[in-house]
Amino acid sequence: MRVPLLLALSLTLLPAPGIQAAVPGPTQERGKRAIEEMLAALGGDRFQAVRDRVESGRAYSFYREQLSGLSLATIYTRYLDATDQPAPGSLWVEERQSFGKKERDGAVLFFDSKGYQITFRGARPVPQETLDRYRDSMLHNIFYILRQRLREPGLLFDYRGADTVDSRAVHIVDITDADNRVVKVYIDQSSKLPVRQLYVRRDPKTRDRFEEVTIFSKYRDAGGGVQWPFDIQRLRNDEKIFEIYSESVEVNKGLTDDLFTLPSGIKVLPRAK
Repeated sequence: MRVPLLLALSLTLLPAPGIQAAVPGPTQERGKRAIEEMLAALGGDRFQAVRDRVESGRAYSFYREQLSGLSLATIYTRYLDATDQPAPGSLWVEERQSFGKKERDGAVLFFDSKGYQITFRGARPVPQETLDRYRDSMLHNIFYILRQRLREPGLLFDYRGADTVDSRAVHIVDITDADNRVVKVYIDQSSKLPVRQLYVRRDPKTRDRFEEVTIFSKYRDAGGGVQWPFDIQRLRNDEKIFEIYSESVEVNKGLTDDLFTLPSGIKVLPRAK
């Protein structure tokens, strides 16, 4: 069995630079404070200084709650240098998802607003729908927001109250950007780490509503005091669709350009339909 090629589409207590509530008020101030505490728990300045990351482990895909795919997976992520105030909706990241014991068995590559499925046959551009979903997923990802998006103009942090989720007492914060994207983040009241995120998307053709939930657990040090979840689960409309158990997560490995570019001379195939 093989995992779907998109992995189930896919810090100090000092105020983090660029965290601003666009509309000052009690809920915005409290939301801003909760985000600052979460960033500090993840490593603060060290988290925001991460240049790249390598996650290796076992990835599982599910269909109607039944296991439908299993593979060894390695995810390479490299953050790009963003402007002081990046435009809402811009992506500043490159990613390579490799599968199997040998990386030539298959990979998906995202860079420069492009996506390719790489096999022994060549490099085939992924369907536009897949590329759009990857982009949407990344823009809503709490770790990407903390690393790359905090300096965006118009970013709002709105405290939505306290609750209990999976037997944990949590604070809930809505993060809204200038394009009205909203992600709801659930923050453990004790550890200050994010344990869950939720956002809603609609199918561009059918307008069907999808509730995308990601659950984070088993945090460990990924190097230099940076915390990262070694167990990540994704659910869509309350059905589990993906899970990765990382055996190793390392940051700042000095990943090079060759990981995020197409191999020289590779055959570029027609876009998949």
